[in-house]
Amino acid sequence: MGRGAMATKPSKKLDTFPNPAPSDDYEIAFDCPEFTCLCPLTGQPDFARFTIRYCPQDTCVELKSLKLYLWSFRNEGAFHEKVTNTICDDIAKAIAPKWIEVVGDWFIRGGIGTKVTVRREAKGKKR
Repeated sequence: MGRGAMATKPSKKLDTFPNPAPSDDYEIAFDCPEFTCLCPLTGQPDFARFTIRYCPQDTCVELKSLKLYLWSFRNEGAFHEKVTNTICDDIAKAIAPKWIEVVGDWFIRGGIGTKVTVRREAKGKKR
């Protein structure tokens, strides 16, 4: 690490910033191809590619905090369905988007690949 560089650690904290165009409906999409966590039964690593899409209301997710948040799952054991729902719920709680969709595309293990899709909408909003 260079002089003045700070060590970065995984974190469950999602930072936000004000939506620069709150009167517009637009989509933000993140491609996160390096997700890892542990299988809760075997302790072996599980790998996934996450796609996160949302329409912001008042705030947006800051990218570095999203990276550290996703990294925080690396040593945790959880089923694919639980992880995908947790990620969607945590982001929705942090930013209260008009809508959000999180897709966990879990890599093949034992001949089976799994894709988990979770969608949430703001109360009273139709998509």
